[in-house]
This record gives sequence, structure tokens and C-alpha cells, in this order.
Amino acid sequence: MSFTGFPTAALDFYDDLEMDNTKTYWTAHKHVYEESVRAPMTALLAALEPEFGAAKIFRPYRDVRFAKDKTPYKTHQGAFIACGPSTGWYVQLGAPGVRVGAGFYEAPADRLARIRAAIDEERRGTELEKVLAGLTADGWTVGGEKLKTSPRGYDTGHPRIELLRHKSITLSKSYGFEPVIHSADLLDQIRTDWRATTPFLEWITANA
Repeated sequence: MSFTGFPTAALDFYDDLEMDNTKTYWTAHKHVYEESVRAPMTALLAALEPEFGAAKIFRPYRDVRFAKDKTPYKTHQGAFIACGPSTGWYVQLGAPGVRVGAGFYEAPADRLARIRAAIDEERRGTELEKVLAGLTADGWTVGGEKLKTSPRGYDTGHPRIELLRHKSITLSKSYGFEPVIHSADLLDQIRTDWRATTPFLEWITANA
């Protein structure tokens, strides 16, 4: 099937799931999930695959083995396309609407050390600052896990200390309930936004 947008039923499904996260609700409405959530998400990612690569569509079930929250189902549908280790593009659908992201969500100690070394270096660090400044000016939000203190070996007065504190760096942008999420135009919107983050991802993969 071709992508024509996410129907209103998809948002309603997750709105109701947040209120009744039970197997009874899921079983009674699984057809809505399959038709209004998973099918259009699969079509969207199939259309993006030639440019960005194959996606992993995450399972709708939560891993509750070690969680205090035992609700069985995720209240959103996410998908990820990797362009490097733990690095790539993300799209998510849930009750709040649609949002997209890009970045690296985790890094082992040696990889994180290389990224920090690149941020520390004037040329490469300034390059990353400029890339992120351009993206935030276009509506992206910089996030990711950060240390509360400075990483070992870096002074608190470093000009890029905030970037150096990151253990992961992500970018996100929300479309919320904008009419575009219900139309085929969302495909081009996501393609444009993911393309805009490509220099950032290229910086990460080149310096990690």
C-alpha cells in the first residue's frame, strides 16, 4: 500500500490505550492497531527506505520483567533506521501526534571518548556547534542523556562544556496534530527533515 497519512483513528487508539492499558482493550482493538497504526507506518518506512535504509519497527509490547510499571503495551509506535552503531533516524506515532528524531542514543566508553575528543578539538567541535545551531534555528530540539558535572579531564570553563557533558545527543521535532500528519504530504515532510539532520549524523559517524 502507498502511504496516505496516519488516520485520526491511530491517535484515538493510543489516547484510549493510555486510559485502558490492558489485554482486554488491546484484543478488542487490535484490528485498529494493525490497520491504522502498523500498516501506514510500514508504508511510510517503505517509501523512505530507498534513501535512508531499512527500518526496524519496534514491537508494541513492553518488556515488564524488571519494570515497576507492569502495563503491557507501549503507548506509541516507534521505528528506527540505523546509519551507524546506535545512530540514525527515528519516527514515532502516539496520542500526542507524530514526532521525528535523529542522533545517537548510547555509546560505549571508547566511542564516547572519541566523540568528546572531537568536540574538544576547535575545528571539529566548532563544526558540530554550527550544525546544531542551524538545526535548532529550524525548530529542532537538542536532547540526550547528560552528566550533571563535567566529564573527567575537561574543565568547567571549556567553551563547549555543555556538549561535552552529553552521553548521547539526539534531535527531535514534533508535528503534533498538524493536518499534515493525516496526509501523504507527511512523507515529504519527514524526508526533508531527516535530510536536514544528515550532516549531524555524518559528523557523529565520522568522529566516533
